[in-house]
Amino acid sequence: MTHAAPLAKQGSRNLGLERRLAQALEGEVRFDAFTRGRYATDASIYQIIPQGIAFPKSEADIAAALQIAAEHGVPVIARGGGTSQNGQPIGDALILDMSRHFNAIRDYDPASRTVSVAPGIVLEQLNSHVKKDGLFFPVEPSTASRCTIGGMAGNNSSGARSLRYGKMVDNVIALRAQFHDGEAFALGENPVGDNASVRARDLMTRMLSLADGHRDEIERIFPKVQRRVGGYNLDELLPARPNLSHLLVGSEGTLAITTEATLRLSPLPTHRVMGVCHFPDFRAAMETTQHIVALGPVAVELVDNNVLVLGADIPLFVRTLADITRGQPNCLLLVEFAGDDLAVLKRDLKRLDQCMADHGFADAVVEVVEPARQKPVWEVREACLNIMMSMKGDGKPVSFIEDCAVPLEHLADYTDAVTELFDRHGTRGTWYAHASVGCLHVRPILNMKDEAGVKAMRGIAEAACDLVRQFKGSYSGEHGDGISRSEFVEPMFGGPLTRAFEAVKDGFDPENRLNPGKIVRPLKMDDRSLMRFPPGYATPIPTATALDWSDWGGLGGAAEMCNNNGTCRKLSGGTMCPSYRATRDETHLTRGRANSLRLAISGQLGPDAFTSPEMKETLDLCVSCKGCKRDCPTGVDMARMKIEFLHHYHQRHGLPLKERLIAWLPRYAPYAAKLAPLMNLRDRIPALAKLSERWLGFSARRSLPVWRKSWAQAGKPATASDVKGDGRDIVLFGDTFNRYYERENLEAAERVLAAGGYRIHKVEPADGGRPLCCGRTFLSAGLVDEARTEAKRTLDTLSPYIAGGARIVGLEPSCLLTFRDEFGALLPKEEVEPAASAAFLLEELLAADIKSGVTTLPLKDQAGRVAHLHGHCHQKAFAAMGAVETSLRAIPGLDVRPIESSCCGMSGAFGYGADTMDVSLAMAELSLLPAVRKAGAQDLVVADGTSCRHQIHDGAGREALHVARVLDMALEG
Repeated sequence: MTHAAPLAKQGSRNLGLERRLAQALEGEVRFDAFTRGRYATDASIYQIIPQGIAFPKSEADIAAALQIAAEHGVPVIARGGGTSQNGQPIGDALILDMSRHFNAIRDYDPASRTVSVAPGIVLEQLNSHVKKDGLFFPVEPSTASRCTIGGMAGNNSSGARSLRYGKMVDNVIALRAQFHDGEAFALGENPVGDNASVRARDLMTRMLSLADGHRDEIERIFPKVQRRVGGYNLDELLPARPNLSHLLVGSEGTLAITTEATLRLSPLPTHRVMGVCHFPDFRAAMETTQHIVALGPVAVELVDNNVLVLGADIPLFVRTLADITRGQPNCLLLVEFAGDDLAVLKRDLKRLDQCMADHGFADAVVEVVEPARQKPVWEVREACLNIMMSMKGDGKPVSFIEDCAVPLEHLADYTDAVTELFDRHGTRGTWYAHASVGCLHVRPILNMKDEAGVKAMRGIAEAACDLVRQFKGSYSGEHGDGISRSEFVEPMFGGPLTRAFEAVKDGFDPENRLNPGKIVRPLKMDDRSLMRFPPGYATPIPTATALDWSDWGGLGGAAEMCNNNGTCRKLSGGTMCPSYRATRDETHLTRGRANSLRLAISGQLGPDAFTSPEMKETLDLCVSCKGCKRDCPTGVDMARMKIEFLHHYHQRHGLPLKERLIAWLPRYAPYAAKLAPLMNLRDRIPALAKLSERWLGFSARRSLPVWRKSWAQAGKPATASDVKGDGRDIVLFGDTFNRYYERENLEAAERVLAAGGYRIHKVEPADGGRPLCCGRTFLSAGLVDEARTEAKRTLDTLSPYIAGGARIVGLEPSCLLTFRDEFGALLPKEEVEPAASAAFLLEELLAADIKSGVTTLPLKDQAGRVAHLHGHCHQKAFAAMGAVETSLRAIPGLDVRPIESSCCGMSGAFGYGADTMDVSLAMAELSLLPAVRKAGAQDLVVADGTSCRHQIHDGAGREALHVARVLDMALEG
């Protein structure tokens, strides 16, 4: 049965295996179709539906899972972050997700610079733990924020600084593991007889004999480049006293299941400096690399023209690229030097500048010495793959020859030959990564939905393998063999060594229970039935969409933008994915949701899956923070996809009363405000709070916003003819939340704008009815038609003022930024664009006009006052946080301290739900609430989001202020 068929038809659910595992394991077991679909892919082009998922909590769980799976004839695959690029952790098997629970630091000795960890720990978490002692684990792939140590050991990972620190195999001291039947063993630096089980001792004696018997072939055929991870590490068994654990490193879980890794740590360099080398063409960069490496840098990383062009359109990277580029280079080499003497490192940069000049590139180095500037540069480099994957349409850069490595003296000729190879197949490639070690990640742009694209992949793979052999390189340089490259183990190593690799596999796993089809006896790399887009793939569900998805090529194209790179799994920094950070559950992850949507709209989860309760559960904890809109380098916009889903879901299932009350809030708010004393009784009478929880679903533990008398804007109504068009005309957009709950914010904004010399025009709806609305509450419930009505009404009223040169200024980020975002999916873009360009948050307006000299504010000195600033998710998504800081720093003496936080957890109505209250608080407790509690009693807490202020009030007992009130408080007079 091919994978084009619905999952429900790909074999019946293995209830016997599921039942046995559920009884035997402490950790959870899941065999439902949605979960299996979420674990069917990694960051490769492949998709194989597993039989089930287990989340082990202990070594006993792993042993039990292995034994029970063996009894049922089911293979087992260990999985970490699921970020591998060649199909390593997927298959028709039982998947063990090691990242969920099996992720502890076991033993840590700073003095000896060693640490023992469970394999599910994320590299960045490990490095955060040991950083306090001036140490780090130096194998740093670009996926460090989400890759696990177990996955790194499985792939024999390396990273940008391997020039100095080597690969994973160079930094592993010992491994504990289990055979396919659950028997535990340990391997390390000791001889075979020390601390090893009889079985392990006998097996390793055979492995040593096997390696020695093939010594001549190993020394003759194994590539003489640092980046060689293909096959099994028989070469590591040749030294007089080998580290036996190194045979397991790079084995991709095909030999044993690792349960603990003991690692060698390195001292953190005191200083790092970077030189950004500019080149007019790609070959020049490749030819110069070997001369730069001779200077002794820690890293030399390529950023090619594709990244420079695509990155210029990604808000997350625009500012950084502008900072490090001069003119219009074709490509860059990022060169890092590291050490303890900054003066020496600065001299290294001068030597780099001279080297570039000696090779014809004078004044072509931008020095980046400050750590604060280096960090975003590395973030661009780490996101290179995902920036390239942000290409819209069916043609994408495809991973299968992406980490071939050749000696540096052949690098320029090899890249030329590969470029010519792409030309012959009618495509082009993207290049980035480790120029320092001749391992450039190259991906041809192919359409894998088309048979021609798959045939081109096969042709390119075979020709590239020939080229690598010609240039004496390695076909697998960093990312392992997996499905993409295991077929090429024999062409690279020859028959005798391939038979030796098979003997290694058979010695450890004679029944082929562990991750079959990888490294030896491989699956076919171009078998379309194993791919994410199998024959017959299409996305016909739903038949018609409520929002405009034309920029993505349809809703299916929007879901397919997720390439499973797993950036959303990061546990710190940025915004996404706050629900995953709270639950650590793949269900509640941007990637997990995107996979479920893709499978549902392509019919692989059954005809009704798209509007099923299971899909609703998948999206329930998406708080529509828009963190993915900014943080996801491929541009997945889950918040918008959730609107589309809810539209169809509620059409089928109806709209519950709670969602109806939230959605229609702007329509009844004018009447509710007049009944404020009655509306506010709920929080004063506990019994009413209990009833609202039981009947409506609003948590009794959560206070509700306090209804107030409505904001009444000062002045007489204006007409469009009153707009003078000199840059000082403002329409203050009073959103529902500030208008009826916190009118003091709008009143403060009026005073601040007046003090800045702006003319505030009082604009009333063209139909003379209730106040204007952005439609945000309707969108949150999927009521797209009602939201479209609000958007149209608002634009009809404001357009004449905008045409005259007035700007629209708002206070609530989620409302005002709808002008720039969802309005364009609700109405024709030509109607929306003028308003989108004219709509500003208060802080954006002030920051821009203060900088340009259009306005000044008479502000009193606040010396000694501290303001702790929390950013609303939508402010972050639309790059507005810099404007908030700029506006606050216009206040003399005010010490502005941004809080490094993700979503506050309230996210509109999400935090009010009885069923989501705990998750809401868990999100807030990750960073926001602890930071607020540490603030001094006299410090200010600033948050521009209504929901953010509410969460801070309920969770920390502090009043948070909108920036308008902070500026108002600082006005002179």
